[in-house]
Amino acid sequence: HTQAAAGVAGVIKMVMAMRHGVLPRSLHLDEPTSHVDWDAGAVELLSQARDWTAGERPRRAGVSAFGASGTNAHVIVEEGDPVPAEVAGGRVGMPVVPWVVSARSEEALRARLDQAASLTGDPVDVGWSLVTSRSVFAHRAVLIGGDREELVSAVPVVASGSARGVGVLFAGQGGQRVGMGRELYEAFPVFRAAFDEVCGQLGVPVEEAVVSGEGLGRTGLAQPALFALQVAQFRLLSSWGVSPGVVVG
Repeated sequence: HTQAAAGVAGVIKMVMAMRHGVLPRSLHLDEPTSHVDWDAGAVELLSQARDWTAGERPRRAGVSAFGASGTNAHVIVEEGDPVPAEVAGGRVGMPVVPWVVSARSEEALRARLDQAASLTGDPVDVGWSLVTSRSVFAHRAVLIGGDREELVSAVPVVASGSARGVGVLFAGQGGQRVGMGRELYEAFPVFRAAFDEVCGQLGVPVEEAVVSGEGLGRTGLAQPALFALQVAQFRLLSSWGVSPGVVVG
């Protein structure tokens, strides 16, 4: 007996019965109890599995749970509206796919990279599994590619351990928009502090322009606003350990 989980198991059982359209037979049913008049009324035991197809009315089932301590519960399960099946190949395309690999040491990381190169299947599915089903350790590497061939070809480069420089480019005018950086401002204190600090030194109403959009198309506000935004982004990336070798723009 599943003890406290018996009620939940019953709910799961009925959901699966609705999903597959089959009422499963009752387990361990050797002989029906004599305390029930099985010939009277419409109550009967499921000695065999039975089809349970959808009809004009939604299918419903009652699940009861009776606790030894006196706690009784009854749940009514009703089928929902059918959900359309996903169309094969309907996944949104991605320009690049990251494969995130980590290990306890550099040697183990190289071995993990070799293992990643041998993985088959959709590169997006592989990338998802590497992120969601693997433990995260101190030594990490990220492979980026547009397809499996590019991802695999990056393995020896990353495994060699040769570091490549990182550059940061500050963009010019033209990319400003109302509310830019709002999500980062609300989510990351480092970004918020840097943005407020820069705005406080500029002497023009940058914050008001970003929030309302008023005057944001003018060079005198657009360029300071972009500068404040990108400095805050740079500080945020630096807090995550990104250390560029060159900053231009």
